[in-house]
Amino acid sequence: MFFSLSKIFWFIFDPGNIFVFVLVFVSVMLWLGKRTVVKWSLLVVIFFVLLVSIFPIGGKLLVTLENRFPLVDKVPKDIKGIIVLGGVVNQFVSDDRGVVSVGSSVERIVYFCKLAKEYPDAKLVFTGGSGNLFDQSLKEADFVAPLMSQLGLDASRVVFESQSRNTWENAVYSKNIINPAEGELWLIITSAFHMPRSVGAFRKAGWNVLAYPVDYQTLSTAGHQLGFNFRGGINSLAFSAHEWVGLTAYWLTGRSSEFFPRR
Repeated sequence: MFFSLSKIFWFIFDPGNIFVFVLVFVSVMLWLGKRTVVKWSLLVVIFFVLLVSIFPIGGKLLVTLENRFPLVDKVPKDIKGIIVLGGVVNQFVSDDRGVVSVGSSVERIVYFCKLAKEYPDAKLVFTGGSGNLFDQSLKEADFVAPLMSQLGLDASRVVFESQSRNTWENAVYSKNIINPAEGELWLIITSAFHMPRSVGAFRKAGWNVLAYPVDYQTLSTAGHQLGFNFRGGINSLAFSAHEWVGLTAYWLTGRSSEFFPRR
């Protein structure tokens, strides 16, 4: 239920979709001859466009997420295992094209394979099913093994969790499979912007994890420069707002150990 509601909620409140909804509303009001409503609505739209185009709102929100967990200079020798979150392979395109189709988050798998080689005794977990609301027929975990093999990792070492649909289920379903002992330290790899929500979910599920952020999208000082780029501004705002909404929803529904987890 939570998964479905979260998808529906974001469809409605995605900043880009809201912009389209407002334009449709203005068109209807114009057709109905509601000139005053149209005038004030257009003023709101113009203000929003200028605000998003000039000020780095999305960048500021994103860099705050990415700076929350510092880079790991040295991984502890006593780590029991390494977990990597999905969101790397597009299983639908991969199935259709017959080749592994990866996105910008491929760094997650690259660093996972690198660390797996450096810690040959560590347990390895990949967790990722399908986040598609209407199609659960294909699971990401079923398509990622060839990519790992291409990067030199023996995929038979990896436990693949393929039923999770979101970050909370990543934590719960993986924990049910592995059943980590109390006190064990596990490394968790995901994109830096996604790390706060991931750590909060895994800690809430009772898993002792150390954040290993990768796949940075911003400069460490992003969010301070003015410009004029509506397309970049609206994309950045939607991208970062999605994660902040997720953090809030996880906290309010008891799916995170705290609102904004830290190291």
